[in-house]
Amino acid sequence: MKIHRINPCKRWSDITIFNGIAHFVEVPEGDLSLGIEAQTRQVMAQAEQALAKIGSDKGRLLSVTIYLTDFANLPAFNGVWDEWFPEGTAPSRACVKAELANPAYLVEMAFVAAAGEEYLK
Repeated sequence: MKIHRINPCKRWSDITIFNGIAHFVEVPEGDLSLGIEAQTRQVMAQAEQALAKIGSDKGRLLSVTIYLTDFANLPAFNGVWDEWFPEGTAPSRACVKAELANPAYLVEMAFVAAAGEEYLK
């Protein structure tokens, strides 16, 4: 089976797909002075755009690994998370406290999703 790489560069690909399963990571790309809720919404909006590129949507997410710099932000993060998913569609998830590459990042998320049928080849 072919490995599909969306926007590959020397260090990473924006999305990597194998056997119809997509892997990608999002970090906040907007105003990093904003709090956890705004950064989480940025990441989720970017994830929706990435999913659309591969013929998918948030209802096809299989799992998400969430990296938070401070577990004090977890309740606010969970509020945004709960708003984002319709009842019964949330994927499995893990939440980890981590030091992120940019000290202004409060959250980073690694997604695994079922891609559209054109990526099954």
